[in-house]
Amino acid sequence: MSLKERLQEDLKSSMKNKETVKKSVITLIRASIKQYEVDNRVELDEEGIIDLISKQLKQRNDALEEFKKANRDDLVSETEAEIKVLKEYLPQQLSEEELNEIVKETISEVGATSMKDMGKIMSAIMPKTKGRADGKLINKLVQANLQ
Repeated sequence: MSLKERLQEDLKSSMKNKETVKKSVITLIRASIKQYEVDNRVELDEEGIIDLISKQLKQRNDALEEFKKANRDDLVSETEAEIKVLKEYLPQQLSEEELNEIVKETISEVGATSMKDMGKIMSAIMPKTKGRADGKLINKLVQANLQ
């Protein structure tokens, strides 16, 4: 079953089961897919859909930090529920240990020696971890391994 079909089926089941958060998140994902396809006149493949979902997950994570700073507990719990739904549609996330191995491997591949090589390293790592890791975590691990 393709990701689009799965989203359609999950939308139907969330409507039947009156799962409002899941329904709204899936509707948002489907709307962004449709918008992208119309704007660019292309049919999105699985990887493209995963990219869109990853972007939405990043937006939610950023919003979550801001809500926590502002002590908005109502929005924090709602955003955490949305994040949980978004993660259901992404590939299995890499653990910090697996990610650290990829970072070390990439640093030696690129031949990086200092923080000046950060851009080269990040551009080499991102395709390897696409949709399976948070960019901020990758950045933190790269910095830790370069020092």
